[in-house]
Amino acid sequence: MNVLLINGSPRKEGCTYTALSLIAGELNAAGIETEILHIGGQPVGGCVGCRGCAKGNGCVFGGVVNEAIEKAKTADGFVFGSPVHYASASGNMTSFMDRLCYAGGKYLAYKPAAICCSARRAGTTSTLDQLAKYPQFFHMPLVTASYWPMVHGSTPEQVMQDEEGCEVMRQIGRNMAWMLRCIEAGKAAGFAHPENPARPMTNFIR
Repeated sequence: MNVLLINGSPRKEGCTYTALSLIAGELNAAGIETEILHIGGQPVGGCVGCRGCAKGNGCVFGGVVNEAIEKAKTADGFVFGSPVHYASASGNMTSFMDRLCYAGGKYLAYKPAAICCSARRAGTTSTLDQLAKYPQFFHMPLVTASYWPMVHGSTPEQVMQDEEGCEVMRQIGRNMAWMLRCIEAGKAAGFAHPENPARPMTNFIR
């Protein structure tokens, strides 16, 4: 089994990476492979709703989004991490998630997901609220812990001083490993996820 962790920070090995690494460490200890995919420090364009992805070849704009889609095909679980920028996920992370979900959502479906964020001080809960919306579109069980999944600090060294936040990250890793094993056992016993029909698409006037 393997889990794909998404680093939505422009800094490859900064505070968000530190949080994701703590999660990955627990998954590795449980015998689960991990990969941390860095979105990168260059701007990631947002989804323009062109529906070119309907042809089944990923996002027409390519780049790291399509790289993630290919990895998502074989991933068993996901962790989405972002720094807090203006009380929300980073602009790159928001654009990435919009395009990943629109073009590759079928590869996320029914697989466990976790979220986390890093901040110097505030804006964490609104960022987590934003990130939690994506798994809800694709029947993804959300892996939680004993507190909201956030760490505080301006540097990786400061993050490691946030003992409570770091322990929450480790709990997420252990809980993700447990859920993946439960799903594996369920499949072995003949239990598959439900086949839900497509929902009716309506608006407020009909």
